[in-house]
Amino acid sequence: MSESGERARAVGINHVALDVRDLDEAIDFLDGLFQFKLRSRSKGMAFIELGDQFIALFENRDTGKDEHRHFGLVVDDKSKVKARLDALNIPILGDRFLDFRDPSGNRWQIVEYSQIEFIKAPQVLEFIGASGLEKADDAREDLRKKGIEI
Repeated sequence: MSESGERARAVGINHVALDVRDLDEAIDFLDGLFQFKLRSRSKGMAFIELGDQFIALFENRDTGKDEHRHFGLVVDDKSKVKARLDALNIPILGDRFLDFRDPSGNRWQIVEYSQIEFIKAPQVLEFIGASGLEKADDAREDLRKKGIEI
């Protein structure tokens, strides 16, 4: 790695932009799986609120599919997503992670807040209705190793 003086530091994800073949279909699909607020919507695009982040959906009929491209969405309770996927007969990809494809072929990987190092400020957790979320011991230890006490 080169020295850090000349480069900006990556500090997190502001948003993820996804191509979807049909905007209404994509919003309906996500609404069947998750509780969310639509930040805004205009011709050919919609923005889903994630507290201090968002997902941008852009209508594009030629979405293509790639086996490894994906993004990880942090949720408060992974088992609820698994139950919804099962109830909606949406196939889970592989057996190691909770991955699935949306109707446009985008691969989603679901990770639980308690299990990862990702930290939301208490104010953001309260704003999105998720105050009181805790980290598992393994995640706390990983954070401690980095000098972060929570």
